[in-house]
This record gives sequence, structure tokens and C-alpha cells, in this order.
Amino acid sequence: MRNWKVRLDQKKVLIADGGWGTEFMKRGLKPGEPPEIWNLQRPEEVRAVALSYVEAGAEIILTNTFGGSPIKLAKMGLEGKMEEINRRGSEISRQAAGDRALVFASIGPTGGFLPPLGTLGEADLIRAFAAQARAIAAGGADGIVIETMMDLGEAKAALRAVKDHTSLPVAVTMTFEKKARGYFTMMGLAPDRAVSALQQAGADIVGANCGAGIDQMVEVAREMRRATSLPIWCKPNAGLPELVNGLTVYREPPEAMASKLKDLMEAGARIVGGCCGTSPAHIRALVQARDKFLARS
Repeated sequence: MRNWKVRLDQKKVLIADGGWGTEFMKRGLKPGEPPEIWNLQRPEEVRAVALSYVEAGAEIILTNTFGGSPIKLAKMGLEGKMEEINRRGSEISRQAAGDRALVFASIGPTGGFLPPLGTLGEADLIRAFAAQARAIAAGGADGIVIETMMDLGEAKAALRAVKDHTSLPVAVTMTFEKKARGYFTMMGLAPDRAVSALQQAGADIVGANCGAGIDQMVEVAREMRRATSLPIWCKPNAGLPELVNGLTVYREPPEAMASKLKDLMEAGARIVGGCCGTSPAHIRALVQARDKFLARS
């Protein structure tokens, strides 16, 4: 069944996949190398990451297309391969998922900014995201997740592009950090205001990813739940980042993260996975914790 609403109704809470970048690093991704080019150069490694999450029990997996917008790829000299990179990214995850998981293709920020901070126009963003979305849809994705967004304007431009140029369901997740007055995006937007605006703009699913561990994500989800009736998608990091010998590391082990899943579910999350530092072991632990909790309820 490739309908996300039916699966969510059946399972009550769906478990999504974990981090991709750290898994690619384990397989030899070099610093500064765009992971999206692996869709063309090392597709077997990309499929191995996708399959590892399916075998861990993830019911939604993403795609290796996070940085696949024409604007982002142009910075790497890869704009001419945009369509192929995104279509193949979608195809690879679709093949790995089979009938066991849904594929929500990843669309991340362009790295540019709308005025007054930058020079990108809304029309430029919509055009870029539309091209990426069409290529993703051609590869067989079941949905699209616009993720790690910090600017509501960019998130809404991506949402409009996907809605206007595909028939796929769309999740939109933003990144929040804890400040002295609470949780905000880099642009100063609070979680409740973000999900309210995204629901009004037509998102099917809203939520948060990256920027926080599961403890912080529980608090973010509570704020979101008060402001939206849509399903909430949360993908926390494996704890807060630490700098060790010049490298960013995430120390929260799978069992510790999974022990807090009940709190996140009770805060309102309906789709839960992992972001930076999480692995197939984290996802397997989340699946087990979800099943035990629902068996008792």
C-alpha cells in the first residue's frame, strides 16, 4: 500500500529513516563532495543506505536528493545533471523500498536567500524547485519532504512548486534551535507560527528536523500540536552536536533515543525518524519502542 494516509491510520505512528550523510561518510564520501553525484557514480552505495533503513523497519525512506535543486547543484558545476540526479535518486530509493516502505523524496534549501538577505527572487526559487520536483516525481517517489528549512519564504516557494507541478503529497519540516525565549528558526520564526503558515499554504504534513535532539524535539512538537491539525513529522538528531578533534559528533545511542519516543509521540508526533548522527540501529530501536508502546495502549 503506497498511500501514506492509509499506512498512518493502520500504524498510528510511522517510523521514517535516519541520517544519510553520516552513512555516506562511512562509505567513503569525501569532505566537500556532493553526495547527490553518487546517484550517478556510486548508485550501489546509495541503494545500500536506503536498503539498510528498509531492513531496519523504516516505513518511510528518503532519497539522496537533499541538495538536488538547480541552484544548489550549480555551485558544484552539476546543474546540467540536475534532472538525472533527482530522477535516479528517486528510482534508487523506490527500488530499495519495494512494497515495504514509502519513499518521500528529499528537497533541501538552495543555500541562497530571498531579499533583504539575498538576491534570489521568489520566482527563481519556484522555478528551481519545480524542476527538481518534476524529476523526482518521474523517478517514482510516493511523496516529497521539503526539509531543514530555515526561511518560511523559501519553504513556501518549494511547497508551491511541488503542489503546482506534481500530484504528490508534501511534508514540510523546518529547523529550530533553542534560544533564551524559546525555539526559533534562524530567521526568528517560532514552531507554532511556522506550522500554522504551512498548513494554510497547503502542506499535507508539517514538522521539524535537525537542529535538536529528541529531548528538544518533544518541546517543539508540543508547540506545533497546539497550532495545527495536520500530522507532525519529527526527525531529531542523535543528541546535541559536540565538537571533538575538529569533527562534529552525535553521541546519543539508539536505546537512549528510543527510550524517549513515548514522550515524542505523546507530544503529538505521528511520523518519527532520525537526522544527523542517527543510523539504522537507531531506526530499529525506534521501531521496537513504537511497537511496544502501541501494544500496551
